Amino acid sequence: MSDERDWEQFKQKFNAKAGINLNDYKAAQMQRRITNLMNRHGAKTYVDFFAMLEKDAKMYKDFIDYMTINVTEFFRTPEKFQELEQKVLPELLKASPKLNIWSAGCSIGAEPYSLAIILNELTPNVRHRILASDLDVEILAKAKQGVYTTTEFKNISNSRESKYFKKVDSNYVLSEDIKSRVEFKRNNLLLDKFESGFDLILCRNVVIYFTEEAKDALYRRFLAALKPGGVLFVGGTEAILNFREIGFTSYLPFFYRKPL
Repeated sequence: MSDERDWEQFKQKFNAKAGINLNDYKAAQMQRRITNLMNRHGAKTYVDFFAMLEKDAKMYKDFIDYMTINVTEFFRTPEKFQELEQKVLPELLKASPKLNIWSAGCSIGAEPYSLAIILNELTPNVRHRILASDLDVEILAKAKQGVYTTTEFKNISNSRESKYFKKVDSNYVLSEDIKSRVEFKRNNLLLDKFESGFDLILCRNVVIYFTEEAKDALYRRFLAALKPGGVLFVGGTEAILNFREIGFTSYLPFFYRKPL
């Protein structure tokens, strides 16, 4: 089996090619995911596997997709989105009638579009700024299309379905109006600069494989990117245990606030 040197070489080569530093990810989980793929393709060492990725553009694309797990759906964890709609957003709107929101690690766009739908209903005549970013360019292209399957669609009410979607064959196509409310951009959360002045940042089900150090650094950068009083919304398995030490106050479970 591959030794430590082989793994180190793979990480260096992959970082040079993809701009993704695997040192920021939990080694055991990453090695397990990569080894599964290596076995599938008959590669004996990490470096052999990298040589395969270099030669085969489709395999490389599939590998990036596999590493940047893109599982998503509209209104994921509906009870949390209900809190967002009934408490968090109305409170933020009192302080700032036009919101600046960032969906970080937006995958195929279901999350930022869910936000656009809610805000369209809460403030029908206001166009807020919703920035959505992801590491994966292919996924962003898919997000911009706004075409979804039944799996991603399962939390959509009938009234929202008829108002915002058109059924085409077995897919659901999002209205141009809602699509036009979201701005997509490639961003590597562990590497790239962040904008600032956000009222709300959502980063949900993205950091699952990050090391504790990488998570800690990311949450500190999110704090800096929020306005005073701004809110960070994380995934249902991603409670930030040291939120006070980072500088947040607790707001609701999985919602953290930057002090005023």
